[in-house]
Amino acid sequence: MKYLIPILTAALLLSACANTKNTTYFQDISDSLQRHSQQVAVTGYTDPVIRPNDLLQISVQTIDPNATSSMGAQSTSTFNVQGSSAAAGSNQAIQGYMVDKDGFVELPLVGKLKLGGLSTEAAREVIKKKAAVYYKDPVVNVRLANFYVSVLGEVTRPSQYIIPNEKASILDAIALAGDLTIYGRRDNVLLIREEEGHKTATRFDLRSATLYENPYFYLRQGDVLYVEANKAKVAASDARMLRTVAIMTSVASLLVAVIYRLN
Repeated sequence: MKYLIPILTAALLLSACANTKNTTYFQDISDSLQRHSQQVAVTGYTDPVIRPNDLLQISVQTIDPNATSSMGAQSTSTFNVQGSSAAAGSNQAIQGYMVDKDGFVELPLVGKLKLGGLSTEAAREVIKKKAAVYYKDPVVNVRLANFYVSVLGEVTRPSQYIIPNEKASILDAIALAGDLTIYGRRDNVLLIREEEGHKTATRFDLRSATLYENPYFYLRQGDVLYVEANKAKVAASDARMLRTVAIMTSVASLLVAVIYRLN
């Protein structure tokens, strides 16, 4: 028994040694690209679709310096109107634009607009058309202020992250989380997305450049990434358990020997 536990512990530690084949990204890209680069196909990007309860950040810029004086106060979103010749400090920021359950957003002067179900690009055009009635040559920008993703599992910093750039990929989210730990499975990263009231799941293999072709490569608001632990993590946990058992066994044996000698 005294030889069995060290042997099992050594076997588990050896099996837990990292294998570069399992930890290296993009293994199918040649490592001898000295004169010619290698092209990799990338899936197309589409603007995110606005959904109920999204928080929109909307800005309207106009060359009319008097436009800001006609704006009323709001308390539920951000709506910036700026005149190109206005003095510094005269811009007025009005807080808040939450998309209601029916997909509508109400803006000062522009009124109530149905933006739910539209891409952010299409929403810009809708707002621009309405704003042109009141402002001269308006320039409209729309983005999701609460574009977030959750990264869980074997990463350095698992958390929920707000991403300022809507064109964010699975690699961007992993980078925000500090990359995978040595125990994370790079061949089986799970992404869960809500689409039309249903949860959709897909898996990525970070070891292959084909992940760029995956239609889920670019993230959407509310996506969840989960990185599964590999066998090395399980083996390391078992090794720690065996070391604990070995220590407890040694202590118990010592106590038995002491008690035997005392008797």
